[in-house]
Amino acid sequence: MQNRETSWLKFNERVLEEANNPETPIFERLFFLSVFTTNLDEFFMVRVGGFQELAFSGSDFIDSKTGMTAKEVLTRILQDTVALYPARDHTYALLESELAREGFPRRKPADLSPAESARFSHYYTDLIEPLLAPQIVDKTHPFPHIENKRLIVAVSLETKGGWTFGMIPLPRDTDRLYFTDDGGYILLEDVILHYAERIFKKQTVVEKTVICVTRNADMDTLDEPFEADEDFRDHMSKLLKRKKRLAPVRLEVVSDDCRKLVDFLKKRLKLGSDQVFHSAAPLDLGFYGALRDKTKPHVRAKLSFPPFEPAEPVWYTPGESLIRRVRKGDILLSLPFESLDPFLSLIREASEDERVLSIQITLYRLAGRSRLAESLIAAAERGKDVFVFIELRARMDEENNIVWAKRLEDAGCTVFYGNLDYKMHAKICLITRRESGKHEFITQIGTGNYNEKTAKLYTDLSIVTTDKKIAQDAVRFFHNMMTDVTNDIYPVLWIAPREFKQKLIEYIGREASLGADGYVAIKCNSLSDKDVIEALVNASIAGAKIHLIIRGICCLVSGISGLTDNIRVRSIVGRFLEHSRIYRFGRSDDAELFIGSGDMMTRNTQRRIELFTPVWDKELRSRLFEMMEILLRDNVKARILTANGAYIPCTIGEGEAPLDSQAFFMEQSTAADSAAAETHKPGSTVESGYKPKNLIELLRGILNRFKRKA
Repeated sequence: MQNRETSWLKFNERVLEEANNPETPIFERLFFLSVFTTNLDEFFMVRVGGFQELAFSGSDFIDSKTGMTAKEVLTRILQDTVALYPARDHTYALLESELAREGFPRRKPADLSPAESARFSHYYTDLIEPLLAPQIVDKTHPFPHIENKRLIVAVSLETKGGWTFGMIPLPRDTDRLYFTDDGGYILLEDVILHYAERIFKKQTVVEKTVICVTRNADMDTLDEPFEADEDFRDHMSKLLKRKKRLAPVRLEVVSDDCRKLVDFLKKRLKLGSDQVFHSAAPLDLGFYGALRDKTKPHVRAKLSFPPFEPAEPVWYTPGESLIRRVRKGDILLSLPFESLDPFLSLIREASEDERVLSIQITLYRLAGRSRLAESLIAAAERGKDVFVFIELRARMDEENNIVWAKRLEDAGCTVFYGNLDYKMHAKICLITRRESGKHEFITQIGTGNYNEKTAKLYTDLSIVTTDKKIAQDAVRFFHNMMTDVTNDIYPVLWIAPREFKQKLIEYIGREASLGADGYVAIKCNSLSDKDVIEALVNASIAGAKIHLIIRGICCLVSGISGLTDNIRVRSIVGRFLEHSRIYRFGRSDDAELFIGSGDMMTRNTQRRIELFTPVWDKELRSRLFEMMEILLRDNVKARILTANGAYIPCTIGEGEAPLDSQAFFMEQSTAADSAAAETHKPGSTVESGYKPKNLIELLRGILNRFKRKA
């Protein structure tokens, strides 16, 4: 096995590979470089922050997979990270040169002509200078709190009394780019650096650079006791304020020649030399979006991926009653290749349907503007029972979820915050209707969040069914969650923390007992649970063939003779974030097949509430089997894990065609969408069986068809 943190850093290197791919358009390569940077930021805030606390608290932590102490893990992380900065700098320099060749050179204020310098000076004086809040450190000005991930122009200053430190935080909500007459751009931090001497006019600027401090964000919500009459939402709001002042874990500096500044900051922030990272590239690459948006459409098209809009599923008729459609048979959505709209339409329709009695749903991450949440609010305002489990501890989304929790509660929804011991990570929605005097249920179970924004960026799966056995377990699940029961066993569904790991190990064991006839194929985001790894190793030793598609962390090392030589591990990093979870046990058409919300990580198997459903519908099973086959044949974006822990590109055999699985699914959905548009044309010979209920629904259908044609 290998260390989880080491494996994650290797995953982020694979993201950086995409930024270096010359076949990828420049703006998309900048996007991958930005993702690489953001990933590293969050890694330091969460994982490094947690290990720093363990290392310096005298904890007896020992990594169960490698035997490393917390201090050894932290040392290894910092050593491995050092090499990533020159690699990122090299990639950024290449992209900056390519942008310049395309007519978007990065400029410095000193490069401007006299005529443009005058306009630039007015820009600074009128728009930037009034927003600045420069600070110095001396006897009457204490060392200020430096916010997490805030870009700062830092200076060392010579005064009559000796030496002092000064800083200028980049103003918020200000355009990061100044565009020059020749189509170039100047970064806001370079503007402020240029005018640093003018800002600190009483002192002499000796050194100046841009810095950024990363703070620990790994905070246990139960560390601080609840106050009297304080509910979990109030508790989380209080903790989020405290979180902003947690200990620093990293200092980034855009310069190698500011020794006095760095030494001063290391001492003030209580950081070691191994926690200081020097970068030639900008510390925040989020500006690339503004640069892309500013370009002319034809240029933007040249430097970006061809636009892709999720297709409407073949079975979906715009304006059709989704309730009526799902009663005919189970449906599967494959995001982002298919649109989330049918599911959103189902919830909207349920909010308006007088026969719907209740809607129950779990929410982990919501979009800032959420059609789903608005439909839930509308349902509650129409007098329906709406029960919402919203997880306030969804890391980096805590504040957004707190806002939505209050809005949902104010609208009349019954809002729960889950269990204090386990995060609510399950993805399930249950609609209860009364039809002909009887109750009927529509259950949706998915692999990803109900988030309209990420539904266009992440690959996920969503199944909607009226199956009675699944519905009975869904009813039981929501009853249990409302009464804080987390250890129940369900006849059909797998629920963590009680049963997910146990079922995984049991089903892997079944395949192991078949020897060479055994087969396991799993697609998920990460694999770190030691017990599951040992079950997979034992199955490999027994002769079973195991195919794993693990996007990120994989602590199991494949291809080791006598141990894991029957295990093949691949990672796919492409245009979309691979996020779906599929678990298959057996080779034949009647193999056991599940989809659900969790990965094979200890946090998913033991510390979260996760949910998995079997897939029984023959047509849906056939689609999922085909998807897995395509993913396992990907030889363009896939990387193969080797016995030494390295990932290598696939080799394309003689006579074998290149296969990019995501491109394949995009082409497949586009072709299906075109066929569906032809099918739904007025006068088509294919009869959908759908009749609009009223004029509004008829007009909605016509509008949707017009949009599809456009």
